[in-house]
Amino acid sequence: LLIHRVSLWLLFFTGDFGRTEVIDNTLNPDFVRKYILDYFFEEKQNLRFDVYDIDSKSPDLAKHDFLGQVFCTLGEIVGSPASRLEKPLGGIPGKKCGTVILSAEELGNCRDYATMQFCANKLDKKDFFGKSDPFMVFYRSNEDGTFTICHKTEVVKNTLNPVWEPFSIPVRALCNGDYDRTIKVEVYDWDRDGSHDFIGEFTTSFKELCRGQNQLNVYEVINLLGPFFPSQVSLLSFMTLTSLFLKGNPSQSTSLHYMNPYQMNAYAMALKAVGEIIQDYDSDKMFPALGFGAKLPPDWRVSHEFPLNGNVDNPYCNGMEGILEAYHQSLKTVQLYGPTNFAPVVNHVARYAAAVQDGSQYFVLLIITDGVISDMAQTKEAIVNAAKLPMSIIIVGVGQAEFDAMVELDGDDVRISSRGKVAERDIVQFVPFRDYMDRTGNHVLSMARLAKDVLAEIPDQLISYMKSRAIKPNPVPVYSPSDEPPTNPV
Repeated sequence: LLIHRVSLWLLFFTGDFGRTEVIDNTLNPDFVRKYILDYFFEEKQNLRFDVYDIDSKSPDLAKHDFLGQVFCTLGEIVGSPASRLEKPLGGIPGKKCGTVILSAEELGNCRDYATMQFCANKLDKKDFFGKSDPFMVFYRSNEDGTFTICHKTEVVKNTLNPVWEPFSIPVRALCNGDYDRTIKVEVYDWDRDGSHDFIGEFTTSFKELCRGQNQLNVYEVINLLGPFFPSQVSLLSFMTLTSLFLKGNPSQSTSLHYMNPYQMNAYAMALKAVGEIIQDYDSDKMFPALGFGAKLPPDWRVSHEFPLNGNVDNPYCNGMEGILEAYHQSLKTVQLYGPTNFAPVVNHVARYAAAVQDGSQYFVLLIITDGVISDMAQTKEAIVNAAKLPMSIIIVGVGQAEFDAMVELDGDDVRISSRGKVAERDIVQFVPFRDYMDRTGNHVLSMARLAKDVLAEIPDQLISYMKSRAIKPNPVPVYSPSDEPPTNPV
């Protein structure tokens, strides 16, 4: 039996939780994607894991081959030796379905991110008719001496001297905040059939990587099972970024809303980059701007749906400059506060979109966020309901937080669903703002690239709605010379 593409589907008994990535052509997948769950010792937290052989891009699980399932509790995983639970898959009568291995680890308080880049020199040639197609796999060591996969690089085709793209990873995913913990790195030659050829491996630690590019971070790639082949992997760059606090005083530099007198913060830059382009498609340039996650005067109650300009009856701002002015003024009058709920603003825009479904208007909601979300289930339900309306949602993530939740909302790999109902259309586009910070300081070019990427899906999303409702474009006006205003003779 050859399984072409396998994915693990994790469900709470209260509803869908998430899917792993899909791994091609393997019967022994080692999934990279991790899930953060709140563990409560005093509660029974039931989990179900379903495994599927993915046959197409369809998000409907009924269209894929079911391979088996496992029931357990979160307490079983945490309470197993080394928090590693191994259980046989069931669910198909009379058939042995294989085994699932579930591991858990308590996360440290470290919120830092590491950004690094590697290259290799003179890797072993594994392809008979060409060179190698190398990629690297990073493993975090566990307290019991085992290793857990935490990152895979991209594949660089047909070279023995690859330069991989820089990547960012949470430090706690790499070493759980223990800077001396061993990090194992394996190098493979990618093969289409999934039987990747092992080139070699080396070990390092976060403390060693922190030394940056130097001779100490040039590693011999060793294959103990084969002949020695003198190849090396070198660290090209390394940088640690400390997560900033979204909540806090905007007058302090530790806040993502910091009001720097000399330059715009990330929120304002993202708003300006995207808004200045999309505003050209609005006839009156008047935009309602809402805030969420703050205490408002005079009673200081938390609100997730308040007008930035303070006017409940007229939340409209005049162009992007008006929105930026309202944003800066609101920072002086409200107190930033959690939790962070998205569903109220999504439903707010959806109510407007539901009132105009004849194709005469199309609504675009731009959400700028640090990635923290407190009402994931409600937000997913709001997006599924909004997918049948004339609207799109753009999410720009700022800061260095983990954006797993935002990626799930995006729905590019797996169409978002709620309560068993799959969204009619993909209406969400997410991008992390940090990927567009130009290291040369040329914010004009990087912001233009940001705007291009976040707006790229809007035309197709608009057309998909119109086609689904059989709404045709209005006829093109017929040009007549009489339409031209009279000109003065020269």
